Amino acid sequence: MPIRTATLARQIRKNGARLHLAMMARIHSHGADQPPSAQETALLEKRRSLKEARAQRQAQAKLPRQKPVRWVSEAHPAHAPKAPKAPKPPKKPKEATAAKGTKVSRHDKLIRKAENLEAAKKAQKKSAKT
Repeated sequence: MPIRTATLARQIRKNGARLHLAMMARIHSHGADQPPSAQETALLEKRRSLKEARAQRQAQAKLPRQKPVRWVSEAHPAHAPKAPKAPKPPKKPKEATAAKGTKVSRHDKLIRKAENLEAAKKAQKKSAKT
């Protein structure tokens, strides 16, 4: 059942205003001791029915609501265990290749650099004219 969000308060208020106008018109023209007119009785009946409907809605709102059904997923069947893998053969140790060569230390690099500088200084300088 859908939840009703509209209220009857505005309809009751409008009905009460119309009823008040009808009563004042009757009292002003015929006097207070005269019986209510047909319009007044119709408005009174409508007001009574609106108030009963409001009371029913309020009573229904206090009742516990039906909770949504919880989703229950089915259990999946268990998977068969996997077969154990065969152990890998051990790796062969890498051999030093001639292409890579051995690592030169920093000290050797500095010595080689100094020797190259001295050789460049001692080399025969070329003149700009020749």
